[in-house]
Amino acid sequence: MEIDDLDRKILSLLIEDSRLSYREIAKKLNVAVGTIYNRIKKLEDMGVIQGFTVKLNYEKLGYELTAIIGIKAQGKKIREIERIIARDKHVTCVYDVTGEYDIIVIAKFRSREDMNRFVKSVLSVDGVEKTNTHVALEIVKEDFRLEP
Repeated sequence: MEIDDLDRKILSLLIEDSRLSYREIAKKLNVAVGTIYNRIKKLEDMGVIQGFTVKLNYEKLGYELTAIIGIKAQGKKIREIERIIARDKHVTCVYDVTGEYDIIVIAKFRSREDMNRFVKSVLSVDGVEKTNTHVALEIVKEDFRLEP
């Protein structure tokens, strides 16, 4: 199944406000409520929509530190290391990358002590050779919502 212009318009509205009802979306797009229901169901079945969530301000929740951590790992253990790290409650993103490091992790912490414990726990994972941690001084933009 292909994604058409109506699907993209629905996605754009949901990206802005995932609380919109089918009725509100239908009214904004001038189509039947049943059409909206069917389209959203199709997008979920296709895996395009993976869930509905809220956008949080993590600093206001006490997460003062955002760290970008490069991890050098033994090649055959990279996938397992990524799975282990991805389970940690501080981790928001895990990327398998090219370049000097094999894995890039984005994580949020309430304190330097939390970050220190996390980095040391990563270093203790079998196959991790080294880490390089950068702390964000200011978050200029942090928004993973792209136009569909």
